[in-house]
Amino acid sequence: MLLVRLRTVLELVLGLRRHDIRAARTFMASFFPGRNPLARLISFMRWALDLMWRQIPATNAWASFASPVSRTPIWLRDKDPFENHPFDTRPSACLPEQVEVVVIGAGMAGSAAAYHWAKNAAAGQMLVLEMNGVASGSAGRNEGLVVMGRYYYYVHHTVLAHLDRTRSDLSAAQRDGLAHEYAAAYAKSAYANAEMIAETIDREGIECGYVRKGWVQAANPDALERLDASTRMARETGFTDWMKITKEESFEKSGMRTSGPSGFSIGAACWHPAKWCWSLMRIALRSRRVELFTRTPVRRVEDLGESYAVHTDRGVVHARYVINATESQTPWLFPEFHDIIRPMQTQAAWGESDGGTMQPGIGISGDRAFFGRDERGVIFGSDATRVPDHEAGNNQPSRFITRFLLTELKRQFSVSGIRVSNEWSGTVSYTPDEFPIVGLMDEKRLYMIGGMAGSGSGVSFNGAHHVVKAILGLDGPDYYPERFFSAKRFRPARRP
Repeated sequence: MLLVRLRTVLELVLGLRRHDIRAARTFMASFFPGRNPLARLISFMRWALDLMWRQIPATNAWASFASPVSRTPIWLRDKDPFENHPFDTRPSACLPEQVEVVVIGAGMAGSAAAYHWAKNAAAGQMLVLEMNGVASGSAGRNEGLVVMGRYYYYVHHTVLAHLDRTRSDLSAAQRDGLAHEYAAAYAKSAYANAEMIAETIDREGIECGYVRKGWVQAANPDALERLDASTRMARETGFTDWMKITKEESFEKSGMRTSGPSGFSIGAACWHPAKWCWSLMRIALRSRRVELFTRTPVRRVEDLGESYAVHTDRGVVHARYVINATESQTPWLFPEFHDIIRPMQTQAAWGESDGGTMQPGIGISGDRAFFGRDERGVIFGSDATRVPDHEAGNNQPSRFITRFLLTELKRQFSVSGIRVSNEWSGTVSYTPDEFPIVGLMDEKRLYMIGGMAGSGSGVSFNGAHHVVKAILGLDGPDYYPERFFSAKRFRPARRP
């Protein structure tokens, strides 16, 4: 056993990469909140040493890794139907010189924009440009949840923290009131988004493994007062998707062992996110008003006054409107959004497994990781660490984090066997107040849907509908008022 421990520790130390050091700061802050920096560091070092010397070596008895482990997310194991579109069938295809709208990115927001344009536009051409494949970014690298968005209390908390830092011109009561307005606007839009997705899947007959059983979120033992406050605020405001359940109810729903009560999002669902995007794009392309070019990176967007010149590796397209749906990669294309759109890396792994007590078809978050189960195995992941702008979109998972998460599978679900075959990372984007941007990036006709803080399925479909309606001048509920969702709240530098 000593040799096993020594070999495991050596493998872990030699396998450490730069991101492991960055992620350590994230884990220190989330595992040991409320402690001074020195105490936090000491606590983290004790935890990490015990993890490497005792807990991780013990997983060798029941967990193994394929050789090699694939970096392809499980959602992208199926062939992308738009892998090289339209060149597989039309090798000599060329970009159109001029269109009404260019959409940059074909993830959840870009695919949704194409779908809504196909359903609502009576005239005008939309061109979707994707640097890789449809759903190849964060849309195809996540845990596979349709979230109801962040719950009201959480949004109020993050927005209020930002207002406390930036709006000294307001009184504490005014900042609190404004944070409540933000939270209400977000929850209203997110609730509508979830129902729109459910209705669209049913109406269009979309096969994407949609199962709506909710999402159990274990509370950190140090945060039980916060859980009580969040569920109380949900009742008081009428946004009651969020509730508290006992540890017995948590185990019954999810199979997760917890030390106390958990939060529960009633309307959340599980799905295959890539199949959702592929289905939307397939429906959109039935319309002659939507075109898609994959493997076509956009390098620059030039404002020409009455139009935009979208520069790509395949040529230049002129458009009256542009929708930026690149999420964490926005600062690549629009450097003035550095520090407004902040790339954050998360990672996940999947393996064939007995699953232990874990229940299928329900979203599950422990106090340190997220989990999910299908008929063949389990998915598990963690982390939310900022990376440099140029690393957005990279696939660079940490084996140390994967090995740590195996100990969580044993602790919370009594998993007795797993063979890890897929391991990957992705980047989502956060804004300084962790509140999304849906609306204009400039003062004219350049729109964006981004900064969704890992809750892309809670924003993208309704957000894309909002932007398409704005371009087409259609009437309907305004779920994304400029006052709350505009990028103006961060006063980004003007585009040249």
